[in-house]
Amino acid sequence: MTSCPCGSGRSYDTCCEPFITGTALPPTAEALMRSRYSAFTVQAIDYLEQTLAPDRKNPFNRPETEKWARESEWQGLDILGTEAGGPDDQEGRVAFRARFRYEDKDEIHLELSRFRRIDGRWLYVDGEVGKVMPVTRHNDLPGRNDPCSCGSGKKFKKCCGA
Repeated sequence: MTSCPCGSGRSYDTCCEPFITGTALPPTAEALMRSRYSAFTVQAIDYLEQTLAPDRKNPFNRPETEKWARESEWQGLDILGTEAGGPDDQEGRVAFRARFRYEDKDEIHLELSRFRRIDGRWLYVDGEVGKVMPVTRHNDLPGRNDPCSCGSGKKFKKCCGA
């Protein structure tokens, strides 16, 4: 069993592969997000293009996307939050952090992505790079050992609370 690159804990053949090969449709915006990450890891560039909203197809840069997917060492995906995007919704947002190594540098891509269901299929519309969903708190600051709200993955005391 090969673990799915999306980090779901499931095997690739029962998780993202059916979406990437076209034998099933992702039921949620999060499932599409996870499958798009997996598509980068297996260099399924056609799937990445096919899952773009129609108004996003023109700016798709296939050669650059192929190069980035091929030359990156994909290290993991963390879903930081979702808003709507369920099986009965028409729109949704997913905040995520993708970790990868590119040109000998460790990189983190933070994004708040927007998805829309068109003709029964979830499609990627756009994303705000470097932005994550706001975290609702009962007090003004996170505790010293809480994750930092900036999305870095570090403890608050070692990041913005230092």
